[in-house]
Amino acid sequence: MQTLTSATPAPYSDEELIKQLPGFSNHYATVNGVRLHYVAGGSGPALVCLPGWPQTWYSYHPIAAGLARHYRVIIVDIRGMGSSDKPTGGYDKKTMARDIHELLRHLGIGQASLLGHDIGGMVASSFGFNYPEATTALILADGAHPSEGLRQLPLLPAPGSFTAKMNGQQPYVWWMAFNQVKELPEQLLAGRFAYLLDYLFRYVMLDESRMTAFDRAVYAAVYNEPASIRAANAWYQAFDQDIADAGTYPRLAMPVLGIGSGVSYEYLQMSLPYVAEDVRVVGILDSGHYLFEEQPAQVLAAVLDFLRPPGR
Repeated sequence: MQTLTSATPAPYSDEELIKQLPGFSNHYATVNGVRLHYVAGGSGPALVCLPGWPQTWYSYHPIAAGLARHYRVIIVDIRGMGSSDKPTGGYDKKTMARDIHELLRHLGIGQASLLGHDIGGMVASSFGFNYPEATTALILADGAHPSEGLRQLPLLPAPGSFTAKMNGQQPYVWWMAFNQVKELPEQLLAGRFAYLLDYLFRYVMLDESRMTAFDRAVYAAVYNEPASIRAANAWYQAFDQDIADAGTYPRLAMPVLGIGSGVSYEYLQMSLPYVAEDVRVVGILDSGHYLFEEQPAQVLAAVLDFLRPPGR
């Protein structure tokens, strides 16, 4: 296995990767005290796309062009991700939502739809809770706002449930605890993050071949760096504050779409109606957690069907 370091990033740099998305370009903006990297393309109503762990803006490349045929697509490396700043604090989802809100104000956008995957879905949810007037619609793909339910996750897996593939009925997400640990993960994983990536994709995807060797190298090149590991883990370490904030929010009033993979569809179907008044949940059950890579056509169809009114 090749170990990628900051000395070998060229093929995986934002400048090179953006060439795969004609019509998109790289941008930076300093908002809320943090410098964010984002890529943008297309025209029409604004659609903000937020990635999750352990990926970057590049995770949207299977669906970005399809979205850009109808929308002004803005894919953001959230605080602590990719080429965005990795400060020592501010990883609670309320602060991260403010990052996105101030980015939209910087861009002169008063209202947008948000599509978030994984941790990005948590930030998108917080945006909807805190800035409902700026939220046209929310789309949450295998990710929703942290809640008290996280505290019920088992430290040990149920007998027979921890196999080669994640069990959607009894998921064992051990990294939720591992990522709570300060300092040790970056010591263990710096320069060798590809080992974790390979395990994770094998465990949570139904068809891990859909995450190509190049895709894996892109993410390894980023997360090999100790600062990236430390910042990404901080998203998890802020869950206590996120859960406390969740207790102060009213239900979401804007339209909300949950897109659930085979490992999270039932969870979204059960949980989203508690936090949203106008909610629809669709299942892409022939996909694992990384839906954009495994089933991009189904994701794109679900998003466009939800966002585009009849006859448009």
